[in-house]
Amino acid sequence: MSEVHLLFHQPIADHSFSADRSLLAVSRDTKTVTSVDIAPNTRRIVTCSQDRNALVWEPSPTGWKPTLVLLRINRAATHVRWSPDETKFAVGSGARVIAVCYFEGENDWWVSKHIKKPLRSTVFSLAWHPNSVLLAAGSADAHARVFSSFIKGVDQRPEPTVWGERIPFNTVCGEYINSSGGWVHSVAFSPSGNALAFAAHDSSVTVVYPSAPEQPPHAVLSVTTQMLPFVTLCWTREDQLVAAGHDCHPVVFEGNMGGWRLAYSVDDPRKSAGSGASQESSALNMFRQMDLKGKSSADDTNLKTIHQNSITILRPYEGRAGNVTKFSSSGVDGRVVVFSVKS
Repeated sequence: MSEVHLLFHQPIADHSFSADRSLLAVSRDTKTVTSVDIAPNTRRIVTCSQDRNALVWEPSPTGWKPTLVLLRINRAATHVRWSPDETKFAVGSGARVIAVCYFEGENDWWVSKHIKKPLRSTVFSLAWHPNSVLLAAGSADAHARVFSSFIKGVDQRPEPTVWGERIPFNTVCGEYINSSGGWVHSVAFSPSGNALAFAAHDSSVTVVYPSAPEQPPHAVLSVTTQMLPFVTLCWTREDQLVAAGHDCHPVVFEGNMGGWRLAYSVDDPRKSAGSGASQESSALNMFRQMDLKGKSSADDTNLKTIHQNSITILRPYEGRAGNVTKFSSSGVDGRVVVFSVKS
């Protein structure tokens, strides 16, 4: 079963639920806001926009109080995400820069440090490692990269991982290219942080298993599909992730270091086509509509999926990291939908 919420008749670029799911923040494409994220524990909301700014919204007795963030970028901000420990957030941009932002108590404002090299184009997507130090980015230069965002005085020294041990700010811990040269629309760390998935414009999903710092990865596994490009990813388990995009319905991939495959579709449009007598009745109705109105049906433009246009973002909705039972999606059709995952 799925829960469908039609919020607007305009596109939704991004959405985020609070931890108790009592609060929903959305960014709409009709405005300049491009991305939004809610910190689960503090309930702070961060937004970024095409006007090159980011705002942190904090609850107050009189409503939500905004604080401007010093991003220091000269192109649109494209994507924003809080770190898991909620002490920092990262903002991608069209300026070939990622702004890693943190609160400076002495001056009572949010400031940023820039990750620049070797980014060569717009950053589309960001994802945090569970340790809140490593940061993945997907960009229009066909690369998915993993950077260190370690900030002295803000972060605790992280435990060693397969991505590295001593990792000063802006260290490149991993760099992977899409073989077709397609834009990398989305990146996502697995629940353990030991694998990275990215979706590219050639309708592929790639999962990378690193081995050790400055060593070739254990495996780089790509699944190429015949679908339209995916633009968002969401891990539900260590061996399962969901992808969605321009085909208007999510699909589930399953696998491990031995290989990945497209397992099944959620809200599969082929299953709503009917069978037997219903198909015969549908065919008869189609010819009647062609005769009367010159078109095949009364709802020519309706898709056989819940979302009636591209899906922009997937988010975990229910469950815990590594065992997500429900996920939410938002799309260009103005809907926010909650789907269940097969156990």
